[in-house]
Amino acid sequence: MQKNHFELLNLPAKFAIDAALLEKNFRKIQSEVHPDRFVSAPPAERLQSMQLATSANEAYQTLKNPTSRGRYLLQLEGIDTEEESNTSMPTEFLMLQMEWREAIDDARSAGDITALDSLLGDMKQEASLLQQTLSVALDEDKNFAIAAEAVRKLNFIDKVREDIARSIEKLEDN
Repeated sequence: MQKNHFELLNLPAKFAIDAALLEKNFRKIQSEVHPDRFVSAPPAERLQSMQLATSANEAYQTLKNPTSRGRYLLQLEGIDTEEESNTSMPTEFLMLQMEWREAIDDARSAGDITALDSLLGDMKQEASLLQQTLSVALDEDKNFAIAAEAVRKLNFIDKVREDIARSIEKLEDN
């Protein structure tokens, strides 16, 4: 039977995970299934080690990122976060999005890297609050509707943060 990401990396299936333990368990699996250890092994064993290394890498990448970890936990519960189809957000969050977008546009136009960095800090803080909400919703309350909304918000913030980082890179290159 296929193990889920948490089982594969020997972690409890919850949002609040020990990042150091995640890293340690991932490194342990990677060292055990490294292709160099299977050079003279039969083809079936080499294939199996490669598949396990690939699965471990996918699990690690998913669990390392809070947004994807929350999404994955919801998927394990059979819940689709509907990030592509459900774009409804509370008015307060929509207003915050609009403020961020305007501030980003203004900072880009002015070539103001400091302002963009400041926006990244604001978003990091908002993401941290959402991660706390997600932790309580998933690990304690089992409130999957709140958790799904938090994942949708985090996904939006992740995309905007990437956009800002690209803008900063462009401004630094000029």
